[in-house]
Amino acid sequence: MSTTVRAAGTVLWRRAADGGIEVALIHRPRYDDWSLPKGKLKRGEDHAAAAVRETREETGVECVLGTPLPAAHYWTAGRPKEVRYWAAEAPSGPAAPPFSPNDEVDRVAWLAPEAARRRLTHDRDRELITALLGTLAD
Repeated sequence: MSTTVRAAGTVLWRRAADGGIEVALIHRPRYDDWSLPKGKLKRGEDHAAAAVRETREETGVECVLGTPLPAAHYWTAGRPKEVRYWAAEAPSGPAAPPFSPNDEVDRVAWLAPEAARRRLTHDRDRELITALLGTLAD
């Protein structure tokens, strides 16, 4: 039996200048895809800590976790994977350090929710934008 890969991530958002919101997407050159910040848990790490760490590593943003969002379940490299997600707000105030491209993530894009839905590569990620909007409307 395959061991489930445990991972965590965020739907990172911030207030836009027009009063709406923007969502952060990352581009991973290894897969040439646009996705949400996420990654595997380190030994002894809980899901929430992993979500914050992965978001910081992949976007440069020190986020504040909000409401848990639906988890994603899928298969990768012949193993089941579970990714637990949270809504996560990018703090306002002084600008975060600029994003530094690396081998894992070469671009970050801040987009309005509908534009983010269109750019995302995987349908499972699009559903999380809908979940975020529902959470913010409550």
